[in-house]
Amino acid sequence: MSVAPKPPAPVPTQGLGRSQSIALMAGMVLVGLNLRPALSGVAPLLTEIRGDLGLTTTFGGLLTTAPVLCLGLFGPVAPRLARRFGIETTIFAIMLLLAFGTALRCLGGAPLLFLGAIIAGASIGIIGVLLPGLVKRDFPNRMGMATGVYTMALCFGAAAAAGLTAPAEHWLADLGFAGQWRPALAIWALPALVAAAAWAPQLARASRTAAAPARPPVKGLWRNPLAWQVTFFMGLQSSLSYCVFGWLAPILQDRGLTPVQSGLVVSVSALLQVASAMVAPMLTGKGPDQRWMVLLTLGLVIVGLMGAVAAPLSTLWLWAVILGLGQGATFAVALMLIVLRTGDPETAAALSGMAQSVGYTLAAMGPFAVGLIKAATGSWDAVQVLFLALAAACVIAGLGAGRNRVIELP
Repeated sequence: MSVAPKPPAPVPTQGLGRSQSIALMAGMVLVGLNLRPALSGVAPLLTEIRGDLGLTTTFGGLLTTAPVLCLGLFGPVAPRLARRFGIETTIFAIMLLLAFGTALRCLGGAPLLFLGAIIAGASIGIIGVLLPGLVKRDFPNRMGMATGVYTMALCFGAAAAAGLTAPAEHWLADLGFAGQWRPALAIWALPALVAAAAWAPQLARASRTAAAPARPPVKGLWRNPLAWQVTFFMGLQSSLSYCVFGWLAPILQDRGLTPVQSGLVVSVSALLQVASAMVAPMLTGKGPDQRWMVLLTLGLVIVGLMGAVAAPLSTLWLWAVILGLGQGATFAVALMLIVLRTGDPETAAALSGMAQSVGYTLAAMGPFAVGLIKAATGSWDAVQVLFLALAAACVIAGLGAGRNRVIELP
């Protein structure tokens, strides 16, 4: 067993001027705000969408699963696109594709709804891989600050879509827009277009960043047990997270809440992730062993989730707060483990790609399983067992990944 070294210092890059840094950060914030609405905005309207289109519970599960699955399937495409066209150009083009996919969901029946969800999920997966590399390259001395701001924008976007999509349906109806849920989903294409416009000035830098520097290949990572423990921890905690985004609102609606009320609960819970996601990395990095953080954060997640699903509704806000704090912290711990369990930047980048591609593919299975179980049993009771099983598996993977070790490759 090797003692985990300190995270390697980033390779210095050409610094940006103050105005360039501000413009880049503003662009990253606007892009980050758009990387979750396509995932979290559907759930508050899912019951209505299923009723309007005649979708079964299983196909409703596919609607929430497909975008998450695309995060893992299309993430590995991102480095190739960046090498071919440059990071800035790729992000700009994919933001336009994200806007198109978001709008396409609302232009017809179920086929276009699913196609738009797939396009949106693929777009999010590609951009999500590229932005961390941009932070390392252009903010080498302020990576923590840049990552924190980006994470805050991502969480805020998720919270905004969860809380505002259902009210937007009523507001748009008052303005004369017919179509029930369709215009409420389509409206999220507008901030994606705004983000693309704000990102456009970065295209001038595309020629400088089009060619990525060659890196020595990382071999043996996919045969390393510790790498798989980190990957499974990332995937399983993400699966619980997307179960919440995709199904907590419908569960709460079956318990008596309106779509607006259920969306507000999910929104506030997601918004609280911002605070814990910024604090958890500092606590995680204080010691060589992170197993206590794994147990603490996952404990908050499962207590909050089970309370929201089964405890009296009079205590719902308490559980929503606990759930949000736990999920934000768990996600931050998963990201920190990628750095802490690797000894050099090349291995860290390779592990990040592995954890993201395999992890998000695994994460997509959770929301889909919820739909299958609900369709088979007609009850949410068995779904609670699934939540407990996912949490238990995540604890096992986290206890392995949280040990004071570093990945050693041949």
